[in-house]
Amino acid sequence: MSSPLDFTIKTPHSQAIADPDEDDLPPKVAAERRIRYLDDDDLEAQEGPHRTTAQSNDVLRRRSSSFSIHSVHSIQRGDRVRDPARALPIAYRTVSFNISNTQERAAFEAKETKREAEEIIGNQEWHLVSAEELYEQQAVDPGTGLSALAAKERLSKYGRNVHSPPESHLFQRIFWYFFGGFGSILLGGGILVFIAWKPLGDPPAVANLALAIVLIAVWVIQALFNGWQDFSSSRVMKSITGMLPEECYVLRDSLKQSITAADIVCGDVLYFKAGNKMPADVRFIEVTSDAKFDRGILTGESLPISAVTESTESNYLETKCIGLQGTHCVSGSGVGIVVSTGDSTVFGHIAKLTSTESTQRTNLQKEIIRFIVVIVAMMLTMCLIVIGVWAGYIRKEHESYMPPSLLIVNLVSVAIAFVPEGLPVAVTASLTIVADIMKRHKILCKSLKTVETLGSVSVLLSDKTGTLTKNQMVVTDCLVGSRTLVVAEAEKQGLSGSSTESARQTALKQMQVVGAVCNAGEFDAKTYHLPLPDRKIIGDATDQAVLRFSETLAPVTQAQSLWRKRFDLPFNSKAKFALRVSSAADPQAVSTTISRGEANGFNADTDMLMMVKGAPDVLIPRCDQYVGDDAEVHDLDDSIRITVNNIKDQWSRDGKRVLLLGRKLLPSSKISAAPEDGNFESDVQGHAKSGLTLIGLVAMTDPPRDEIPNVIHTLRTAGVRTMMVTGDFKLTAQTIARSCGIITCAENEVHSVADLPRNPPTADGSTPKEPSLIPQIRQAVVLSGTELPPLTMHQWSLIVQYPAVVFARTTPDQKLLIVQRFRAAGYVVGMTGDGVNDAPSLKEADIGIAPGSASDIALEASDMVLLASFSSIIPAVAYGRSVFINLKKTVAYLLPAGSYSEFWPVMTSVIFGIPQILSSFLMIVICCFTDCAAAVALAYEKPEADVLTRPPRDIKKDHLVDWKLLFHSYIYTGTMETLISFSLAFWYLERKGLTFRSLWFSFGNYETPPGHEDDQDYVTNQLAIGSGIYFITLVVLQWFNLMCVRTRRLSIFQHPPIGNKNTQNYLLFPAIIFAIVIAVVFVYINEIHEVAGSGPVPVEHWFIPMALGLCILCLEEGRKAAIKRWPDGVLAKMAW
Repeated sequence: MSSPLDFTIKTPHSQAIADPDEDDLPPKVAAERRIRYLDDDDLEAQEGPHRTTAQSNDVLRRRSSSFSIHSVHSIQRGDRVRDPARALPIAYRTVSFNISNTQERAAFEAKETKREAEEIIGNQEWHLVSAEELYEQQAVDPGTGLSALAAKERLSKYGRNVHSPPESHLFQRIFWYFFGGFGSILLGGGILVFIAWKPLGDPPAVANLALAIVLIAVWVIQALFNGWQDFSSSRVMKSITGMLPEECYVLRDSLKQSITAADIVCGDVLYFKAGNKMPADVRFIEVTSDAKFDRGILTGESLPISAVTESTESNYLETKCIGLQGTHCVSGSGVGIVVSTGDSTVFGHIAKLTSTESTQRTNLQKEIIRFIVVIVAMMLTMCLIVIGVWAGYIRKEHESYMPPSLLIVNLVSVAIAFVPEGLPVAVTASLTIVADIMKRHKILCKSLKTVETLGSVSVLLSDKTGTLTKNQMVVTDCLVGSRTLVVAEAEKQGLSGSSTESARQTALKQMQVVGAVCNAGEFDAKTYHLPLPDRKIIGDATDQAVLRFSETLAPVTQAQSLWRKRFDLPFNSKAKFALRVSSAADPQAVSTTISRGEANGFNADTDMLMMVKGAPDVLIPRCDQYVGDDAEVHDLDDSIRITVNNIKDQWSRDGKRVLLLGRKLLPSSKISAAPEDGNFESDVQGHAKSGLTLIGLVAMTDPPRDEIPNVIHTLRTAGVRTMMVTGDFKLTAQTIARSCGIITCAENEVHSVADLPRNPPTADGSTPKEPSLIPQIRQAVVLSGTELPPLTMHQWSLIVQYPAVVFARTTPDQKLLIVQRFRAAGYVVGMTGDGVNDAPSLKEADIGIAPGSASDIALEASDMVLLASFSSIIPAVAYGRSVFINLKKTVAYLLPAGSYSEFWPVMTSVIFGIPQILSSFLMIVICCFTDCAAAVALAYEKPEADVLTRPPRDIKKDHLVDWKLLFHSYIYTGTMETLISFSLAFWYLERKGLTFRSLWFSFGNYETPPGHEDDQDYVTNQLAIGSGIYFITLVVLQWFNLMCVRTRRLSIFQHPPIGNKNTQNYLLFPAIIFAIVIAVVFVYINEIHEVAGSGPVPVEHWFIPMALGLCILCLEEGRKAAIKRWPDGVLAKMAW
């Protein structure tokens, strides 16, 4: 099934799709109805000098509020002119997307749906009322939020924030239960046999009536089973989806608390930040300057739009002060009031208009269709041969041998013989089994494509933080002045009051204030009474670590009360730093935060302080001064730079993430715009480019998860190479990669960009050979994001062949480029990520994987969600491969008896005139009863022991059914079963006086053996017993074939069906018992003999096939042993 984000489109174009219906409207009406699918700010920036004077003079204003934790600046109604290069949010400013025709069509359909929805929700006016009116109408105080009682009453009155389920299309689904797959063939065969019974039958044959009834019964049973499997699969998938509740933060009873999205009610004060998905329609009351939303899922708009607090449009769908449910915040943060929930939201209305399901076929469905086409082609060919022989020879020379009614029965027999009726049942059973297994391993697969693709992944690009590591950042060291301190020493000195430590205590206090104030995290009020290590912090792992460290030195609430936030620029993967501009809120703010020398020139009433934290390699070049051991500011000379860089590099080599804390004074004379002005952001970023004061460094550790080295080793053994893609410093990334087991070679074998030649070694410039799926190169390569753009295609062709690659300091567009390069090289790429910046690459990868703790936008962009640890990807890969392998086993089991061995009795009867040694009725019994149970049991086969030691499947070359499988099923196993069944049946007839020579080319003119002339039914009875022998022989031989196909390369002793919980499959034995019961019913109950065309089978014809079946099993064991002994031999190359 498709996730909603499948319709999100990012296009490089800035043009709206014109509505042809507007051409005939008056200009004024057309202008009012026009729908703009652009960020208006971007359009105005592009228009430049073409804007009118009035437009150019529009002023952007903001207003302050005391109840926003994100920003005290909210954008009011107005426009702002910016450089087009700054149109996208910071995290996406360099991200580009490849657009396909399908995506463009989806965008057009989204816009058309939006037009239809406008009429339904045109009476919404939440965007037009003022903030005060909004509070009054929603009966909420923005400073305290709703009370728990009020929220409960509203939830009871208006219901939960969920959408009504879409139409089930029950009639359509029932139709496909009956006529999908092979259902139409069964029904058509049943109708034709009914016609062969009457009116063509002369006289009507009871066997034909019974055959027709059985075909119709099987058709109904298969439809009922399809319906049950659909219900079972849907129930399992719904339970899996329910394991991933959406959470959001609201203000209730003056406390910020986390609740599920379904429990949100109108009037809730909702907090959001970059990466969050809007759980309901929200009116913004506070937003940061960089807050932007991607509305492509609803409106098809190509670019994210800015969020403001006052209405910019009279149209509810066009205004920027409303956050629509289902849209994503791609940058910034803010606060809003919930105005619509559930079906009342825009998303709820549009969902009713577009409740159609995706019709795109998965790879497995394509493989099954390909197999069906092959089978149907063979079936039609054989039917044409039968018709040709009948029309050209039998109808003229032996008309009584095969009347039209019998011809129809024979044609239906051929059709049923070629159709593996057990395959659709096995497919649905396999998918249900895998869905249940994924649930038990806490893995959410959003669609069938996910399971299929997972078994083919050859390259896994993994994020570091939270995926390979525990996402539990802890500050371990800090640098103040020229001395490094561990946290325990810093805590001791920070709290010391002795005179000898007063200077260092002051320096640590300056670091503590920056760490507390320039921080997007905050302590959860519910856990504030707990010890510091146990307190919950709302924020990312880095902010949590810095905030906890600051709390260790001094209470962060005290530091935060000293400064009033004026402007916020959140951390993003492009800039690699975050900053906050504050003004003094307390007279003590200046003395505790900056040095005495700086304080002398700082005006607390007019000046502001910019605090910054981020990557040292980005910020150190921007620093001109540093805080020394004496807590005073000194020039940052080359010797100090070298010392700081050496410490930073050493910490990075130890696998620690290093963060720089700095500041810069912003005198009022150097500030050209006020914080309320829209140009303040660019002004601040200009100041952040130079003149910073380095306060200190902090080093944090986020140790790898305990299971990661074993997971990486297992994936490598399975032919899946794990690459690290991270935003960390190169040395840090390399150390973590080694501790995780990604890099296993010696240090001198770790390559860099300097080891990659830009051009091929050949003089003629020929293209290098296509890279193999499992490169034999032993080295690793470590690259930084800045080194990627200049790489040539030849260098990329070398990079993708390395067993271990670490990409450090990557931005979102560089992650996207990495995924594209590996896919272009022919690899099936899996990508793991949890942040906003990972969303583009998650969508681009063949399979996007996100942890359950990921941001909402990453969860939407992913195909699979790991609700537990990263180690659950191992069983996911194993069972992903097993789905395809088990279906191959099912086909290999069904074809020999259910197709090949049933086909030859009909063809030999038509061409050579011998009796049809297997009745058409018993053919149906084999296909639809005795073989089906075992085929379903094979779907429950556990992964073979070597499933994770083989290379991944090549989806372009490795098909469900190929010539190797057909050769094994038809020529190898099928021929043996056919010859054995023919031999035993005619050997019995030979002993009863019906020699094969007398039956050859007899065309129904059978001679009664001497001594039985008085018994007119002797020949018929013996042929019926022969048919039963052929039937029993096939049933028994299939028991041994079942044991043969359980494994493709392993011996039955290595993968026993009982006695080993990792390989056992007890369902095989009930399937065999079921086949025995069915066989006994149709060969030993006298009342059924005439209908089934069978007779009582002598007991020895049960044991002889067992002995011969054991020979087949031994022969198969020898074949597998030969393949293992000579892996490059002929048998290995022919192995399926």
